[in-house]
Parts: sequence; structure tokens; C-alpha cells
Amino acid sequence: MASGWFYLSCLALGSLGSLCILFTICWMQHWRGGFSWDGSIYTFNWHPVLMVAGMVVLYGAASLVYRLPQSWLGPKLPWKLLHAALHLMAFVLSVVGLVAVFKFHNHASVTNLYSLHSWLGITTILLFACQWFLGFAIFLLPWASLWLRSFLKPIHVFFGASILSLSIASVISGINEKLFFSLKNTKPYSSLPSEAVFANSTGMLVVAFGLLVLYILLASSWKRPEPGILTDRQPLLHDGE
Repeated sequence: MASGWFYLSCLALGSLGSLCILFTICWMQHWRGGFSWDGSIYTFNWHPVLMVAGMVVLYGAASLVYRLPQSWLGPKLPWKLLHAALHLMAFVLSVVGLVAVFKFHNHASVTNLYSLHSWLGITTILLFACQWFLGFAIFLLPWASLWLRSFLKPIHVFFGASILSLSIASVISGINEKLFFSLKNTKPYSSLPSEAVFANSTGMLVVAFGLLVLYILLASSWKRPEPGILTDRQPLLHDGE
């Protein structure tokens, strides 16, 4: 039963993550005119797509690597490498997303980093960078002592979940800000035009995805067991064989 719920949750997570990205692409393509890299408003349209794909969906997937039952047995190094590589991919997408918005702002002579959304987003990216480099230096490279890793592990886990929560908050505030700016000269946001309904729905998908990731992270029965206590959980591995 435990394995069934776990893999059902993973299926739901994959579906939600795909919908988050597809909905964001559809919003930018259908209502905002598509994509380019020439500094125009179409350059900005890469920003929400890359941030949702990187800081929410790929980041969430990377966070759950150690929840896979297959990671509970055998050497941890391949799973550490996968965890680090997925997070690095998420970081690269996020940086490109930041470049897109700065490129548009500079081309259009728009002030950078003045809104709460931008402050929240930059804070999230900076924390993510610190988190990745700390994880790489402490948990992937072989020099750190077991005591140091044990001491820093809860901090690493806490900031991992916190960064995901901040990412979701940044996306929601960004959707809201974009709608207020884009709709102020057409149909007002308060009249709920079709774009607003679609974008709000995209935000709800992002929230649902994030909550499911956090639930899987916090569910004690799905955490990687400590060495020596795998016996009670091995059926979860064998069910999928």
C-alpha cells in the first residue's frame, strides 16, 4: 500500500509539473505574443516559463531524489550526483530567466529590482546559489567529516524546503504583477477576462505542485532510512520489482 501511494503521488507530481510548464508557455504564446531574444517584451516572456520550469518543477523533482526507494540501497554517490545535477540544471534555467527579464528592462529603460516580486525572486536565487555550493562542498566532495555532515544536514533540508516555498511565492506574486501590468489598458483584472482566469489557474497548479512536493518531503514513511533500519521498508522496494 505504501508503495502504491508513493508512485501514485509521483505520477500526480509529474502531471502537475508538466501542466505548470505547459500552461505558462500557453499563456505567454497565446495572450502575450510568443518569444524572442531581441530585448523586446517577447524576450520577457521567457522569464516566467524558465522560472516555473527551473525554480519550481525541476527544483521540486531534484528535491525528491532521495525519496525514490531505489536510492535506499547501494552506494549513495550516483544519487548525490543526480541530486546535484538536477539542481544545477534548475539553477541554470533560473539564471537564463533572470537574464531575460534584465535584458528586456534594460532595452525598455525599465527600472530593475524595485518590486516586492523582484526582491523575493532575487533573494530566492541567492539562497539557492548558496544552498547548491554548500551542498556540493559538504555532501558531494569527500573532505567533510561525518560529524559536520550530520550537523549541516537538517539545515540543508530546511533551506531546501524553504527555497521551494519562496519560489512558489515568487511565481504567484509574479503572475499577479504581470496581470496587473498587462491588463491595465484593456479589460481590468477585476472583470476576470479569459487571460486572468487562465493565469490564475496556472498559479493554482504551481501551488498544488509545491504542496505535493512538500508533502512527499515531509512524509516520514517515504524518507530515506538511516543505515541499519532498512528491514521494515524493504517491501516498498520489492513491490516495484
